[in-house]
Amino acid sequence: MKNNIIVTGGAGFIGSNFILDILDSSNSNTPDLIINLDCLTYAGNLENLESLKDNPRYLFVKGSITDKNLITSLFKKHQPRAIIHFAAESHVDRSIRDSSDFIETNIMGTYTLLESAREHFDNLNNEEKEKFRFLHVSTDEVYGSLNTNAAPFSEKNKYEPNSPYSASKASSDHLVRAWHHTYNLPTLITNCSNNYGPYQFPEKLIPLCIFNALTNKPISIYGDGKQIRDWLFVQDHCKAIQSVLMHGKIGETYNVGGLNEKTNLEVVNHICDILDELQPRPDKISYTKQIQFIQDRPGHDKRYAIDASKIQTELGWNPEASFESGIRQTIVWYLDHQDWVHHIVSGEYQHWIKKHYS
Repeated sequence: MKNNIIVTGGAGFIGSNFILDILDSSNSNTPDLIINLDCLTYAGNLENLESLKDNPRYLFVKGSITDKNLITSLFKKHQPRAIIHFAAESHVDRSIRDSSDFIETNIMGTYTLLESAREHFDNLNNEEKEKFRFLHVSTDEVYGSLNTNAAPFSEKNKYEPNSPYSASKASSDHLVRAWHHTYNLPTLITNCSNNYGPYQFPEKLIPLCIFNALTNKPISIYGDGKQIRDWLFVQDHCKAIQSVLMHGKIGETYNVGGLNEKTNLEVVNHICDILDELQPRPDKISYTKQIQFIQDRPGHDKRYAIDASKIQTELGWNPEASFESGIRQTIVWYLDHQDWVHHIVSGEYQHWIKKHYS
């Protein structure tokens, strides 16, 4: 078995940041080859990984995690020591409008990966089995919603998903747990809080707020904007995943949080303040004037918060970025990469995909 890793959904936001981070030449745990399996839906963007196009340690494969024959062939050809499963449909609003893709990708796709990994694992020798890992990247939304004064989610919280998205992710978590306990597949699960940072598709709160502010569009906030989220800088999340992959205990779940609870309104106001400083509107009016409050999302969870003490204590991981430093880095990145944003929102990127991967 080689020191190869299959990453699913590696052209997405967190997956691409993870690949860039783990292939950094200064990383002592760099694998021989990263195989990035991604079907390039609207949120998958190969421009995120443009810097790796000539890297001999990186291979892109276009395909779906529901394609059993393709996945089996990748296992046979590359003999990976690990699979890191990011691929997922992940936007709550879209899951409310149509949940079918979420059921297919998040549940059936995870099942297909687990079965392929189990077949691969069963054919390994004892030494190779000791090294193999299946790491499933999930979300804090599987735990449901917290009251304002409730203790943050720990790994012992029961699952209470409230949206089709979170229900599909909870289902995938249960599948991963079952394949470990039934088939002895060496699995690991991480449940993370809200990520933000470079390369995030502009449908999520932070990049959408930046985009709408800069294009003089309304900055919409659901309800009263007092929903609370724990914000995790994506590069801190990537380091947490590497820590779990290297040192996590088989069969365990690790919650990963940024230890930065903010209301949605606080986040938007902070973004507007930084944009007022770095790229003021031509009329010198604050970007906060573009904020508008809209009807709340159905079943909108009030608060998410992560108790990350387990990964901190057992694996020595801690987030390095404060929200203030991370959000400033993020805004600067989007200001410096307006072409990337334009390709996404204009449809140019999808036209390129259809031309090259039809």
